[in-house]
Order: sequence, then structure tokens, then C-alpha cells
Amino acid sequence: MAYVRWFADTTIDDVPLVGGKNASLGEMYRELRPLGVKIPNGFAVTAAAYWHLVRSAGILPEMKRLLADFAKEDVTDLAARGRRLRELIYGAPLPDDLAAEIVAAYRQLCAEYGDDCDVAVRSSATAEDLPTASFAGQQETYLNIRGTVQLLDACRRCFASLFTDRAISYRIDQGFDHFKVGLSIGIMKMVRSDLAASGVIFTLDTETGFRETILVTGAYGLGENVVQGAVNPDEFTVLKPTLRQGFRPIVRRTLGAKKIRMIYGSGTSKVLTRNVEVPKAERRRFCISDDEVLALARAALLIEEHYSRRAGHEMPMDIEWAKDGQSGELFIVQARPETVQSQKRLDTLETFVLERKGEVLCSGTGVGEKIAAGPARVITDVQHLNEFRPGEVLVADTTTPDWEPVMKTAAAVVTNRGGRTCHAAIVSRELGIPSVVGTVNGTERLATGRPVTVCCAEGEIGKIYDGILPFRVDRLDLAGMKRPRTKIMMNLGNPEEAFSLCRIPNDGVGLARMEFIITNHIKIHPMALVHPERVADEGARREIDLLTAGSPDKPSFFVAKLAEGIGTIAAAFFPKPVIVRMSDFKTNEYAMLLGGRDFEPREENPMIGFRGASRYYDERYREGFALECRALLRVRREMGLGNVIPMIPFCRRVEEAEKVLAEMAANGLVRGEEGLEVYVMCEIPNNVIMIDEFSQLFDGFSIGSNDLTQLTLGVDRDSVLVAHVFDERDPGVMRLIAETVAGARRNGRHSGICGQAPSDYPEFAAFLVREGIDSISLNPDSLMKISLRVLEMEATADRG
Repeated sequence: MAYVRWFADTTIDDVPLVGGKNASLGEMYRELRPLGVKIPNGFAVTAAAYWHLVRSAGILPEMKRLLADFAKEDVTDLAARGRRLRELIYGAPLPDDLAAEIVAAYRQLCAEYGDDCDVAVRSSATAEDLPTASFAGQQETYLNIRGTVQLLDACRRCFASLFTDRAISYRIDQGFDHFKVGLSIGIMKMVRSDLAASGVIFTLDTETGFRETILVTGAYGLGENVVQGAVNPDEFTVLKPTLRQGFRPIVRRTLGAKKIRMIYGSGTSKVLTRNVEVPKAERRRFCISDDEVLALARAALLIEEHYSRRAGHEMPMDIEWAKDGQSGELFIVQARPETVQSQKRLDTLETFVLERKGEVLCSGTGVGEKIAAGPARVITDVQHLNEFRPGEVLVADTTTPDWEPVMKTAAAVVTNRGGRTCHAAIVSRELGIPSVVGTVNGTERLATGRPVTVCCAEGEIGKIYDGILPFRVDRLDLAGMKRPRTKIMMNLGNPEEAFSLCRIPNDGVGLARMEFIITNHIKIHPMALVHPERVADEGARREIDLLTAGSPDKPSFFVAKLAEGIGTIAAAFFPKPVIVRMSDFKTNEYAMLLGGRDFEPREENPMIGFRGASRYYDERYREGFALECRALLRVRREMGLGNVIPMIPFCRRVEEAEKVLAEMAANGLVRGEEGLEVYVMCEIPNNVIMIDEFSQLFDGFSIGSNDLTQLTLGVDRDSVLVAHVFDERDPGVMRLIAETVAGARRNGRHSGICGQAPSDYPEFAAFLVREGIDSISLNPDSLMKISLRVLEMEATADRG
């Protein structure tokens, strides 16, 4: 046949003949189908057929005239020319020899699948699906085509779609000559995903470009809704390295709305597909199972590895899949190079610089080293949080964990109360937004609607300027930067930032906070899930039931959500160590979770009360701690993320440590088994005094300078009244830290620090390096600055 090429006879080298889409389908059909990647059979109508049609009809001169001397910015003119071009091509009769070949190939395909089989008719431009220009979605696809009449009509429509308005504009933007781009058509057996599900796979994270994950999306019905963005699909993130090792590393699941489903048109209607509403019960379920997610991820991994070998470099892929509702089989129906994130550079460091100053309305402790501007929004009570609008500057007396969903949308945060380690400061750092805390009079000086600039890029003092001031962002090229001998790790709690922040040069995560995951992704007190009958508030019970709908049981909801949050962070930094601190809420913070008031005692000073290790073996919380252990066990065993190291906070006594380790062992986390190490926070003077004894039970110490300073100096670190007394650089505090480092070294244990001090004070980081600490864990915004300082210190020491 002159104008038909079967997939079995096509390779990726045939792009000039059959276009990128068909060349890829042929390549996979030939090379990957034997490895288990299922590709529906089909054939390509070559680009030569398109030129045969155009020349036979004698319409080429008129096409060239229509595309000469016009500006694509004139959308009215573009639309008129595009419409006329499509009419010319669609109106041209298919040459007899071409039509005969298409019909003969279709009948041969039907002999394989059944008489008058339904097929997909898909456009494939010869400049399409290239590594730097995808042309995705520029031409048309026609589904549920059956019989030769529909087939030939769909082919003419595909040829005409080479000149959709968007395709014309896209070619101009990409610098392609309209008459050096031909159009091939792919005709392949339809996968009956109208009866099941379909979607898209990317072999990298689409938001950050992180290369070690596979993103699987899916929705019910035919795939066009997902491809076109007409539905909010389910999303699943799978980690590549441990997938290769045979684990089940689905580190994140997001349930999409999936409100509509595209199905076949009914009867003899000319409407070949239509959308119908998905029942609510189905929307609340994922459209595919975990086994199917993993099967798709494995296929995607094979595809990426194959194309990467062909290209000679890593080749992230954009893949379409479909599940056949009759056979239950999963098929790959398209694969092309990803052309957005894979083209971006990820090795730059940003520094914010204010270019002009103005009147300072108020000031306080600066957090975040960034600058942001926007209208102020004063919130005096949690009941008014719904008034906040994304992009505004949140101004409040103080914040608590239930403010975090609003904080995630804020340009910046300003509070009257709090120090560098208060809730607003910690969360703002993790969200990557500037924050000024402890202003005393912020809610008085800043009125709702007033435009302000929040600047934390001028040192320790954060300032709120009147008006929107200009600022710039300087970027540092990190390529080839040396690493210090001292391990420089990162403090991180928000899984949503993990894939972005992990690109900053680092040696792992020195502190991953469970609290952020529980507050933002779970929202329910763990004991309220174990004992829902004890929740007295009817409104809280209803909300708990709503959040846990679809889970096998309420405790499983907690375990799954916590495991996915931890797993996402661990996956981002794999195989570097990720030290996960077990929950360290205070009782007043636990009480703010749904159902929490029914399980938490009231304390006068929860900062030094029922927190940390003392909760884990106590009957009032031990069942909740068991859920935390189950989540960690899932991360390590099921996801294969053995880089996770649990860490016990606020462990007051050696006897208490023994009880906690026994609880962990009873829940499957046995120190020393399967390479499991367990660290402890060193934040109580007794941890330093008894470091030799604690070393017999733990593999490492992480200095919590905030609490260690609080308990050494007797200062409530949340009190603005004595904030001037709180200083990690006090000689007594520094002496205890030096003794901790020496004691850990003496016992062959890891020593690190995850408190605030080295992030705020470069001289404090210098002290830690001189003492020989193994690792320093820093907030993301100060990690590179301190890394450079440590490199300088080490170089000076080497010279001296």
C-alpha cells in the first residue's frame, strides 16, 4: 500500500512519514508490546496521503494565498482564513486509490477485532510530539467511528484540522512553515473506556519538574475529558526508584470530582460521543484501583526508559491510557515527550531585594527572607476567616493550626504576638511566604484594604511598608556548587512543597513535622477516629463522617493520609535520610482538631505539659500513637522508603524512652530490624546530662534549640513579654549544645540540630561547625546562605 503503514511496520524514525503520534504508537507496538505494554493495533494513513489529497484537488495555490500576509493577532481574520482553509480540505474528495487503501486496511483491522469494529481516528502532524514542541491538542480526534462511511468522513475532517485556528497560531509561534508540515492519521481499535476509565500519565511532577515520580491521572469514560481538562480527575503519585525495586510506592492520592463521563452516542445519532453525569457514589471512589495505578506506572516507566535509551538522555514522557470496560485490560494509546517542565532549569537560588523604601507602618521579627505585597486583611476572629481573599496580607493578633488553610493562600502574614518559633512563623516558613510576628500593634496600624509591602529581606527586623513598593529577585546558579563536609539538611513539614524544595542542594531532611500533615490533610484528632462514639459535638461527628467517607474504617483514614504525607516528603529526598518527628502537638493544639476537645485535658502551661514522648505510652493517647506507627510502617515496608528515620520528641527520662520504644516495637517498628534507626530530640537539659544512657537506646540526637533554650533559661518561648530574654546564643545554652555534640561523638551516635538558631544566626552555625556537629538542619529560605558560610569556614580551617 502506498498510503497506509501498519503500526507493526512503523518506528519512531518515521515521524516525517506518519507524524509523531503514529511513529510513537508504532515504536511501542513493535518494541514494548512484547514486554507487556498493551497497545491497540492500528495503522497510519501517511502524510503522503495528505499531500496527495491537496494536489489532486488543486487547492494548494489558494491555501498559500490564504496564509500569506496576515497577522495572527487579528483573531477575526485568523478565524475567517482558518475556516476557509478547513472548508477547502474537507470539501476535497478523497482520491479513489487513497480511499480504497483506507477501507482495505480498516477491514483487515476488523477481521482481527470483529465486523465493523469501532475505531479512534486521530490526527498526527509531522511536526508533532517533538521533544521541544508537542503540538498536543492542535488537531482533531474522532472517537467511536464505525463503518467505512464514518471512517472516510472522519479522515477528511482530520486532514482539515491541520488548519484549526490554534494550530495555525501555534505553528507561527514555533516558527514552523505551514507547507512543510503534513498530517498523518492514526486509525486504531477503540478501547472501550466509555465503560471504565482513562487518563494521562506524566513521568515527572508537572508542577515542579521533579523527575523521580510518575503522575497518573484518571476519570471515568473516554479520555477526551481528561485531556481537555473538562473534568477534575483522580491523581496518583508513584515513586520510580522503589517501584523498580518491586515496592508499591503510591505516595499520594487525590480524589477528583469526576462529575461527568464521556460515553458513546446512542443509536444511529450522528453525535458519536456524549457526556453524562457521574453518580455521586462513584465520584467518591477512585476510578481505578491501586493495582491498576501501579500497572500503569510500570508501563510508563518502561516507556520512559525505552525512549531515554533511544534519545541518549533522560526523556520524561506524556502518556495517554485507557481501560477497556469489557476485558478489564489497561492500554497505552499515546506517548510523547513532555515539553514544559523537562525544558526548565531547576538550579537557581532566589534572593529578594527591595528597590525603594517608604514609610514603615510597623515592624517586628522577620521570617522568611522574602518580600510580598498586597492589600491588608485584618482578621480579628477565626469566625471571619471566610472573608479572606487569596493574595491578601493576613493581619491577626496571632494564628493557630486551624488558620493554615487561609495562610496557604496569603501573600504574607503579620501578627501582633509571637516570636520566631511561634505558629505563624513556623507555618510561614514552610509555606515559603514572608511573615512579621510580634509587631504588638499590627492590627491597629494596618487597616483592611490598605496596600502594603511586607519585607523580611533586611535582616532580623521585618518591616511593613506603606504602599506597593518595587522589589527584584536575584537568582544564583547552583550548578556545580560544592557541598560542605558538614551535612546541611532541611526542615520541612508541608508535603506539597517537597518536590519543589528538594532541588535546593541538601543532604536530606533533618526535621519533617507530622503536625502539618495532621492539621492540613487529616484535620481529625486520632483518638476521635479510634473512638468516634466519644465525640460529643454532633457537628464534629458529621464532619468526621464526611472526611472519612470512602475509607475502610476511620483509623485507616488517618493511617493512609499520614503515610501519604510522610511518603511524599521521603520520596522527594530519596535515598537521603528523612528524619520524621512523631507528633508533637501540645494539648491546646490537639484540642483544636476535630473531636479533640473530648480527648484532651486542659493545662495551664501546655508547653511543658502532656506532650511528646509522655503521650505515646499513656492510655489517653497510646492508640493514637499506634496509628502514627502504622503510617510509618506503611511508608517503610509498602512504599520501600527505608530512608525514613522516626524521631521521638520531648523525651524527659530514660525510663520514658524505654516505654516508647516498646510501644513502637509492639506496632511493628523494631529498632535495628530492617535497618530501622530511631533518633531522639535533645531539647531537655536531662537529655544532655544523661546522654550516655540515652545513647544506649537511640541512634542519633537532634538538638531542638528552641525548647532547649526555653528550658535552660526558663523562658516561655511563645511569650512576647519576655521575648527579649530568649536567645539561643546564651553561653549556658551553647555549653549544653557543645556537650551534646561531644557526648554523641563519644557514644558513636549521630548529632544534628533542627532548631531555629542556625537559620537566624550565621555565627551560631559557625559555632556548630567548630564543635564538629554532624548535621545542621535549616529552613529552606536560609539553607543556601548557611551552606555557603559553612563552605567558607571549612576552607579557612583547611588552609589554617
